[in-house]
Amino acid sequence: MPTDQVDGWTALADPTRRIIVRRLAERPWSVGELAATLPVSRPAVSQHLRVLKDAGLVADRSAGTRRIYHLDPAGLDAMRAELDGFWTRALENFRQLVDEEESIP
Repeated sequence: MPTDQVDGWTALADPTRRIIVRRLAERPWSVGELAATLPVSRPAVSQHLRVLKDAGLVADRSAGTRRIYHLDPAGLDAMRAELDGFWTRALENFRQLVDEEESIP
């Protein structure tokens, strides 16, 4: 992984990027449209989108002179799989604790 690339968790640590992801979950947006709804500049929105794209959470397509951004299902699936792994391990640990307590006389 290149040193300038971040993972999805690091990318989503920023509150502005989480807002952008929430908006993109609703529908595809251009940079200008997103910037009009956020308290940051258009260049800042572009930088946030670049981080999200580098993390594999966002993809874009050309529409004339604009770039239209949307969520990347593959990146989100990878994060969800990781969360599912955390949850599975947590449930297994809980089951083991319950089993241990039940075996105590």
